[in-house]
Amino acid sequence: MRIGFIGAGRMGTPMIRRLTAAGHSVRALGRNPGARAAITATGATATGSVIEAGQDAEAVVVCVFTDQQVREVCLDSGLLETMPPGSVLILHTTGSPDTATTIAADRAAAGRHVVDAPVSGGPHNIADGSLTVFLGGSADATARARPVLAAYADPVLAVGELGNGQRVKLVNNSLFAAQIGLVTEAVRLAGELGLTEAEVLSALPHASSSGRAVLSVAAKGSVAAFADSVGDFLRKDVAVVRELADRLGSDLGLLDPAIRAAVGSG
Repeated sequence: MRIGFIGAGRMGTPMIRRLTAAGHSVRALGRNPGARAAITATGATATGSVIEAGQDAEAVVVCVFTDQQVREVCLDSGLLETMPPGSVLILHTTGSPDTATTIAADRAAAGRHVVDAPVSGGPHNIADGSLTVFLGGSADATARARPVLAAYADPVLAVGELGNGQRVKLVNNSLFAAQIGLVTEAVRLAGELGLTEAEVLSALPHASSSGRAVLSVAAKGSVAAFADSVGDFLRKDVAVVRELADRLGSDLGLLDPAIRAAVGSG
């Protein structure tokens, strides 16, 4: 397939590498010489223009950091008008469900397909093709996106209508943040019992309390080191889910104090 790619960063670059290795033709946006060199090293073609990335593409992947960046790329750059009719826009960025539906409703999106496809996992999962994707969109749109996603993701989980990918991802990240908060409190308790953090983290991954949160913290060696590596991502996503819950007149319930222990109030 001919694929445009926007967001050749920590997650995007290994995705591009997997796409080219699978035989896809990829044209990726690189805004500076260093980024363009990194793109070329993956086997893709580098371009300095969003519009050029989308020209003649059967699919365009957007993997940037924030909702605002997604909106700028998709609504303010001319990308949608550039994409051929029948092509599919794949949104990997975690954010509000409203972003995907707003883009799909834009007049320039007429005749194009949109899916929201937030991911769970990191660059190592992309490298071995085991990234998890929560895929929201119509049956036609998701069918067009699957050949792209299959290059670096398994499982690809269809979760219903457009926007549901984000809803599932936000629930996932809220629960994960709460679990990290519980690990934080467990480490505090261990200290009060006279254990070092290293001692308790070397034992818990092998016990009944183990899980993705425990394993992730233990792999980094400390709660602080893990928080440094993912704190910005979790805080961003927690802020989105808090806003959505407030809008619905709801809250995060028992998840909230545990999340605050992990990432604070943001």
